Amino acid sequence: MEEFKNKTILITGGTGSFGQKFAKVILEKYNPKAVRIFSRGEYLQWEMAKKFNNDPRLRFFIGDVRDKDRLNRAMNGVDIVIHAAALKHVPIAEYNPFEAVKTNILGTTNVIDSAIDNKVKKAFLISTDKAVSPVNLYGATKLCAEKLFIQANSYSGQDGTIFSCSRYGNVIGSRGSAISLFLEQNGKVPFTITDERMTRFWITLEQGVDFVINCIEKMKGGEIFVPKIPSAKVIDIIKEINPEAEIKKIGMRPGEKMHEVLITKEEAKHTKEFDRHFVIEPEFSFWIGDEFDKGQRVAEDFCYASDSNKEWIISENINKILKETN
Repeated sequence: MEEFKNKTILITGGTGSFGQKFAKVILEKYNPKAVRIFSRGEYLQWEMAKKFNNDPRLRFFIGDVRDKDRLNRAMNGVDIVIHAAALKHVPIAEYNPFEAVKTNILGTTNVIDSAIDNKVKKAFLISTDKAVSPVNLYGATKLCAEKLFIQANSYSGQDGTIFSCSRYGNVIGSRGSAISLFLEQNGKVPFTITDERMTRFWITLEQGVDFVINCIEKMKGGEIFVPKIPSAKVIDIIKEINPEAEIKKIGMRPGEKMHEVLITKEEAKHTKEFDRHFVIEPEFSFWIGDEFDKGQRVAEDFCYASDSNKEWIISENINKILKETN
């Protein structure tokens, strides 16, 4: 737990759902020197400052990850960077592809360069299941961001910044999430569903933050951390919200999968399993990997997918999650 004590931490996209929750947990439990919020929106920063009662340890930087000069200034004296900034809305990224590339790929490159130049100790990327075998532009940009972050360890050198990633599924209660949409639709308009067979991985915001904190404490540089999280059919979530709900099928949208995957068969050959998570180790010369020798190698044909997952959200758990979301 000493990892964050008296340290300066910067969160890109810090006014988002993850960034705000991460800042709250770090400030309450880990006694950092400062938490810097780097984001584009002044109003969201102003709202966040009020929400945190103007905690003097919380600092706000207006800026965009596309602007390397501003990132360099914000990272001066920073110990740990959490890179959560992204354009993540699938249809919007499809319609504005150049903008998604500028933020999610070129912005990630700027974060990497700035972290190395400012001698940041650790940099951690928040990724997504949509980066695995991507079928939409958002997923493709996040896959590229993952590759950039992992290989950045070659640029930083043995004693420089170390880079790692986490990859997980749908975040319950995050801004713009499916459950937030369903709760909005409840009692007002028919629930919209693409396909009754569709499954997704689910994780709460608090679980996601706790997972990232644990990963940052353990990271050696080059790993992709994947939590063991439950699956559920999207239609089961809807039925739990309102058993009598009217459901309108709208068909699968462009760039949408029936099921999501967190670890592919191709990645299985260098994946280790632990009690509550997996670690995908890199296959590059910079990798040492001694920290994770205790893990169990997964089978060669292993694939961690939402439809074949061993763990599923049962009705009671859905109900509990919905109450927490409300």
